[in-house]
Amino acid sequence: FAELVLETWDLHCDRNGQEHRTADMGCKQLVVRRGQPFTITLRFSGRGYEEGVDKLAFNVATGPCPNETSGTGFHFVVSDCPEESCWSAVIQQQDGESLSVSLCSPPNACIGRYSMTLETRTDYQGSSFQIGDFVLLFNPWHPEDTVFMRDENERREYVLSQHGLIYQGTCDYIFSIPWNFGQFEDEVLDICLNMLDINPKHLRDQNRDCSRRNDPVYIGRVVSAMVNCNDEDRGVLFGRWDNRYEDGMSPMAWIGSVDILKRWKKFGCQPVKYGQCWVFAAVACTVMRCLGVPSRVVTNYNSAHDTNANLTIDRYINEKGEQERSSWDKIWNFHCWVESWMARPDLAAGYDGWQALDPTPQEKSEGVYCCGPAPVKAIKEGDIQLKYDIPFIFAEVNADVVYWVVQGDGMEKQSIRSSDVGKYISTKSVGRDSREDITHNYKYPEGSEEERAVFEKAEHQKKSIGEEDEGLHLRIKVSEGANKGSDFDVFAVVNNNTDEERVCRVTLCARATSHNGTVGPQCGLTDPVDIDIEPRAEKRVPLRILYEEYRDKLTQDNLIKVVALVNDHQTGDILVAVRDIYVENPKIKIRILGEPMQNRKLVAEISLVNPLTVPLNGCVFVVEGTGLTDSHFVKELEEPLEPQAEAKFRMDLMPRLSGLQKLMVDFESDQLTGVKGYRNVIIAPQPM
Repeated sequence: FAELVLETWDLHCDRNGQEHRTADMGCKQLVVRRGQPFTITLRFSGRGYEEGVDKLAFNVATGPCPNETSGTGFHFVVSDCPEESCWSAVIQQQDGESLSVSLCSPPNACIGRYSMTLETRTDYQGSSFQIGDFVLLFNPWHPEDTVFMRDENERREYVLSQHGLIYQGTCDYIFSIPWNFGQFEDEVLDICLNMLDINPKHLRDQNRDCSRRNDPVYIGRVVSAMVNCNDEDRGVLFGRWDNRYEDGMSPMAWIGSVDILKRWKKFGCQPVKYGQCWVFAAVACTVMRCLGVPSRVVTNYNSAHDTNANLTIDRYINEKGEQERSSWDKIWNFHCWVESWMARPDLAAGYDGWQALDPTPQEKSEGVYCCGPAPVKAIKEGDIQLKYDIPFIFAEVNADVVYWVVQGDGMEKQSIRSSDVGKYISTKSVGRDSREDITHNYKYPEGSEEERAVFEKAEHQKKSIGEEDEGLHLRIKVSEGANKGSDFDVFAVVNNNTDEERVCRVTLCARATSHNGTVGPQCGLTDPVDIDIEPRAEKRVPLRILYEEYRDKLTQDNLIKVVALVNDHQTGDILVAVRDIYVENPKIKIRILGEPMQNRKLVAEISLVNPLTVPLNGCVFVVEGTGLTDSHFVKELEEPLEPQAEAKFRMDLMPRLSGLQKLMVDFESDQLTGVKGYRNVIIAPQPM
């Protein structure tokens, strides 16, 4: 027999992509998931393959020095009875000179970029042919994969959905912003693989790094470190919280991860300016979904940053309600991280499932700014000695806040009531644009037997005192319509829960604040007022917050922190209440004109009214939407937008993907920033 010579081959990128649910990445390269067969066709020249005469074998390799012991290089012959636990190749059908072969990787193979060669042998003659490259990803559809997820609707949301919602605001005013994850967009996969290749662990020992890429725990840790740049590791994002973003993009302006990842690549892996927690978390979520690990962004309200790990955050204020001294320990009005779904064979049983990963640079872990993966189950149970970083996240959702009032003579007095940390932990619901509350995954009900047992295990005595039934009770209420551009009222509401009249002194103070708990200049203060309250009655003390007072003091976070103090003359007790008020941006209106159909032009009309009493300069709209627009569309207004005037424009869309898509809009100007809007669009499939 003459030697068997390979003439051409077909990797069937499109068909394999459909079967492996990677088709949305475009069909420029073969992208498959581990543990699942894929088919290629070989076409020989001169003669076809003869069973019993020709021997065929494949080599697949990843990393710089592929070898079998590291799990990075394999040689396997075409056989009829493949083994599940290693690479295999089986002949599917023969048609003259072409041969279809089904290849399959084991469900614990290393992910990444592979090269593939075919070896043919006839009698004593042999040849080797380079067939090309492919990318192997994690497979949440395969029961043996460590990222296996049982529910198809969850896999659709957490692996395949390219858009979502991220929750922000305050625990009293929860709202969401749209986000374009775009994990299947052009170039994103290559950027994610490149991120793995420039991480410091890879540069230290390339072979060991590649051999550990079969483990989502390892990958999650690498991604958590690479999304921030605090280790001078050429990470993706530069974090900044001081409201000075002129030399980059304000963290509030982003509406998607793709723009950030492409900028990072374009400028030679220089960190992109600037990110805050939700931006870090959203980019990490994109990378993990792209690599095949089910992931979601979660938001924790009143999140504690406990630097000295004593599970107590002490706040000091004076008798006017102003902050006395700053502390490294902070309460963020919200903080976002990522949860990724994976088994934890490295731990005892019971810790599989959602793992918290926090790419926002806060504290070092094993010498690097990364955090997690921490099993959410371990956080709930108070198993703080397990890997990784559980004490830090346990504190974020469980620390106590104690307010100390520093009196004129320097005496410090502990206030009666602590605020509640770890509230309304939120994520987008599966398949719907509503909020799912997942607090119960992180903690037992407050005051329950289980909660006490967990705190004992974590060696934490909860200091916070519950709502007092007797005595005075204090809370802060906001009038309707805390809208940017208008004045609004806040009230200290004091209840007398006793059977006798009480006399007390009330003070209210308002200051601009940032979402990480840093307080800025004052924008409202009452003189102390003495009030007497009938038994079982309620009294309100108002503070009017004026637009002209907060206009130039508000940061881009749009937050005002109101502190109320009550001195109970009878008991000498001091009560403190604190509330973060979100000053609302105007709404962006989006109308869709025409019938939404795949590959047919569609028009979007986008408008916004300036609610302020001053003109807006430098107005820019940015529009994004995976599957609806090719890249992001920027519309700059040539004229300032006068007070109460409406800006309106139309743009063409060309929907590539069918099904539910999101069109997302961000508006920026000198006086009004980070204004977001979105519209769901259901695209009908193109008629066949």
